[in-house]
Amino acid sequence: QVQLVESGGGLVQAGGSLRLSCAASGIISNIYVMGWYRQAPGKQRELVATITGGESTNYADSVKGRFTISRDKAKNTVYLQMNSLKPEDTAVYYCNRIGSYGPLIWGQGTQVTVSS
Repeated sequence: QVQLVESGGGLVQAGGSLRLSCAASGIISNIYVMGWYRQAPGKQRELVATITGGESTNYADSVKGRFTISRDKAKNTVYLQMNSLKPEDTAVYYCNRIGSYGPLIWGQGTQVTVSS
């Protein structure tokens, strides 16, 4: 069974850091483009960072220079290092596959709350 499990969220003060993890099981995620999304209350889910199988990365303007996406192929895991967090980064964060194969079943996400 294919499963994505996000973890690492929490409550942090503005300016702080968190590292999110997305562990994939039932599928070798390393060959796919993977992305981190976030959804704030009352807003649509937005894509914030992507990483290809060749480890090329791309970021939304709102997080560029503050967030870093990476992957550990041996662990079948994708990470999101978030620095200089702002209250507007508060959201539930999800990871998923991107591209022509379509998304996998969404995980439960991990809550990130940034206090001012």
